[in-house]
Amino acid sequence: MSSSAIIGFGLCVPSLKITVEEIAKNWHQDPEAIKSGLGVKEKTVPGVGEDTFTLAFEAGKQAIEIADITPSQISAVFVGSESHPYAVKPTSGMVANALECDPFCHCADLEFACKAGTAAIQIVDSMIRAKQITYGLAIGSDTAQSKPGDALEYTAAAGAAAFIMGPSTDKNALCRIERTLSFTTDTPDFWRANGEKYPSHAGRFTGEPAYFHHVREATKGILQMTKKEMSDIDHVVFHMPNAKFPSRIAKEFGCTAYQMKHGFIVPNIGNTYSACSPLGLAHVLQHAKKDETILVVSYGSGAGSDAFLMTMMKDGIALKEEKESTYINYAQYQSMVATH
Repeated sequence: MSSSAIIGFGLCVPSLKITVEEIAKNWHQDPEAIKSGLGVKEKTVPGVGEDTFTLAFEAGKQAIEIADITPSQISAVFVGSESHPYAVKPTSGMVANALECDPFCHCADLEFACKAGTAAIQIVDSMIRAKQITYGLAIGSDTAQSKPGDALEYTAAAGAAAFIMGPSTDKNALCRIERTLSFTTDTPDFWRANGEKYPSHAGRFTGEPAYFHHVREATKGILQMTKKEMSDIDHVVFHMPNAKFPSRIAKEFGCTAYQMKHGFIVPNIGNTYSACSPLGLAHVLQHAKKDETILVVSYGSGAGSDAFLMTMMKDGIALKEEKESTYINYAQYQSMVATH
């Protein structure tokens, strides 16, 4: 069976940000204690007119430019998100139309908490391996939401990452997907019932039986499947709900600071949910060198993890510099959140 590869990639992160200090001040909490506990200093905030669709569109447009293909060559678009703009109206169809993809195009929206973006990558990978399509677009995009005053308010952020995928024989193939697997259980660590505005979570329960168990098992599984040791891997991206969780799992597997360096983006962005590990991967793809290996392990509450082993086929490609950040106060932040 032929293998697939990432041909192009793109990202979109809002320029608006709010600091942990600003949020903590509103709730009369100690910002230093929160920063120490979470390892997050600030997070992105979607501005007026920015939502899951617009972020996905901008990331997708950049991915197409890098891939050097025409939108009409794209035969599948999958968008993973927890914050699709419409309950009934597919974000994927909107993105495909806005990018001017061929109307004969497989489109679907995906939901699996924070791993819906990597689920999109798996689906496109499978379609290319089966030779159902030549090129597909996988996107993780979110404008994450949290109840005011909840611990999640310090990390729930916004962003998108997009990947044009095609056969590994393509002249522009950048990073080959060697193997992927998933580990899934029914674990109620985070949820939002129909009609509820904000999600609920099980506090400390989100740690060991949820995040750590699934990420640990998926990581062990992909390493065993590919007969690799962690020391064989050049770059590692674990899902980043905060800085503390991925740092702990990295220490457990003996990851070095360099292995984690390029994909560890959460301290200055926050948790972008479905875009989180895809954004980490997008940052790694800018720095990794030919023949280097990449391990990506996502996590989605509910719960499951997707794991990937990838190999760079050429040196990474630097993207345009992101827009300079604009910092807002809590009142401005609340007005922005109210529009989403």
